[in-house]
Amino acid sequence: MAPATYSVNCSILFTDLPLLKRPAAARAAGFEAVEFWWPFAEAAPPESDVDAFVRAIRNAGIQLSGLNFAAGDMPAGDRGILSDPGSVTAFRDSVDVAVEIASTLGTRAFNALYGNRIEGLAPAAQDDVAAENLAYAAQAAQRIGATVLIEPVSGAPRYPVRTAADAVRVVDRVRSRSGYENLRVLADLYHLYVNGDDVAVALQAHADRVGHVQIADSPGRGEPGTGEIALASYLGILLDRGYDGYIGLEYKPSRPDTFDWLPEADRGRGGVNIESLAALVETRSQ
Repeated sequence: MAPATYSVNCSILFTDLPLLKRPAAARAAGFEAVEFWWPFAEAAPPESDVDAFVRAIRNAGIQLSGLNFAAGDMPAGDRGILSDPGSVTAFRDSVDVAVEIASTLGTRAFNALYGNRIEGLAPAAQDDVAAENLAYAAQAAQRIGATVLIEPVSGAPRYPVRTAADAVRVVDRVRSRSGYENLRVLADLYHLYVNGDDVAVALQAHADRVGHVQIADSPGRGEPGTGEIALASYLGILLDRGYDGYIGLEYKPSRPDTFDWLPEADRGRGGVNIESLAALVETRSQ
């Protein structure tokens, strides 16, 4: 079993740099993996933009561990287009582009944000569209041995997937309808906590369904140790149950040296040390 490894989400960290310079900055900070939200302005970006993104990852000498599919206008409040009947073509275009990128870079995880409920459209109709789109994505991802992730999200009142159990229900629905097994839950511990999920119970119940983990503290969505979430305890539950994937750092930096809570020796492969993390976070929060 390979050890769990940290991955830096370069869509929320290093935002003082142009997007294509962020992978190299993460590598210079001692990390060996990065992940991104959808990094393009369009669901079907120009080939030159895709090539530039792939080149930035390769030139940085870093692994692209995860990539979101297109999610609409995030700054304007969109949280995915997976369940939007009017965005089926755009969503599937982004799936095709993401799988192409992943086949080149060895990426094996894709995040499909569900999307907000649409006023005037029956929730069941949106859920049917989401299931069909997830089956399309799962089929495409399966060709390269990759996984499609469903993420509970906070701070979006019209977003219907809020708890780990909600995400499991989406996964199970698609599995029962399509037969695809390469769907998992993205357990963002910040979102689960803020949404009021019983995080420890949820992780104990669904650890075998978790395909990726992300962390931030609350309140504020800052660095581990800036808030009240028992991140070390929750990660310990997952690691004790065999989780050996990436742990994405998806938080908003609150100080100039945003990684000072994590020694450089712990930033690379196999660096997730729960005892060390617990001690560091406890010291930082005092």
